[in-house]
Amino acid sequence: MIDPWSSRILEYNKIMENFGIKPFKEILGEIKDPHWLMRRGIIFGHRDYERILAAINDGKDFAVVTGMMPSGRMHIGHKMIVDQLIWYDEQGAEIYIPIADMESYSARDIDFKESRELAIKEYISSYIALGLDLTQDNINVYLQSENLLVEDLAYIFAKKVNFNELRAIYGFTGSTNMAHVYVPLIQAADILHPQLGEYGGPKPTLVPVGPDQDPHIRLTRDIASRLQKRYAFILPSSTYHRFMRGLTGGKMSSSKPATAIFLTDTPDEIEWKVKNAKTGGRETLEEQRRLGGVPEDCIVYEILLYHMAGSDNELKRVYEDCRNGTLMCGECKSNVADYMRRFFEEFSKKRKKAEKIAESILDKVHQ
Repeated sequence: MIDPWSSRILEYNKIMENFGIKPFKEILGEIKDPHWLMRRGIIFGHRDYERILAAINDGKDFAVVTGMMPSGRMHIGHKMIVDQLIWYDEQGAEIYIPIADMESYSARDIDFKESRELAIKEYISSYIALGLDLTQDNINVYLQSENLLVEDLAYIFAKKVNFNELRAIYGFTGSTNMAHVYVPLIQAADILHPQLGEYGGPKPTLVPVGPDQDPHIRLTRDIASRLQKRYAFILPSSTYHRFMRGLTGGKMSSSKPATAIFLTDTPDEIEWKVKNAKTGGRETLEEQRRLGGVPEDCIVYEILLYHMAGSDNELKRVYEDCRNGTLMCGECKSNVADYMRRFFEEFSKKRKKAEKIAESILDKVHQ
């Protein structure tokens, strides 16, 4: 069982075997100019991505749905979703970004006013500053609690699902509050409502997620199958990305400040965090020169792997210099800290400008 609300680090190969997720590398060669997250194996799995690829290649309509749950500060691990959305925007996607304030309320006990404020200050401002223009007509941002179409659709879905099924998928117990039990149906409505007549009818729809969210994908695909006669839904496709590890080597979490680089951190804070992150270095310099480092265990290298949008060749050079012992951890940390500082100095300026735009985004009507 995969629990979307737990903090466990998942074993990706076992997930693929147990839940029928296909390796993304098998279709990578068919993608023209793939995103760096695809090329570097961070996006590792998919379901029915062929439908999305065909829509891109044929210039046909397709949608991308990915939500944000305003339950805490946005950290750099969340950035990879925005990076993907920018790429799909360039491919001509309709983009839907539900703000999961209903899930935040039921699973995290955060009230709706606080969710709205978090969404604007932490997420929407950062999405804009990272380069995604949320004012475009093809991008729909909405609060779950204010989208009546989604809520009505979730109620219809509820007729097709029973508690035993939800318990089997999510591990719900008799003590689980009913709002939490209902949230997966809202998620399914978020994913499928772009295929309603009000939005142009059935179309390939992609949900890029971490593997912990796969229960929502499986439930939504089941619901779409059960309502084929009524809505003619196309089963949603999905891609799965690896989680960036926290600075201490475990899971990156908004609730554990020492593990994460937050997008609202100052450049000084970020530089300090990078220089104190876990590395894959040996115990002594002599041993590292002789044996080389282990970049696979290094959080500092992982920052570049996930977020250095430039040349793959430059990333490969860093990897090889670490492995052969010619690049020491101190030098590498200094280089990456400088890279991140420069990025966040520019990002902070953009974010201040974006705050004014972010305030108006949720005033747009998408129904």
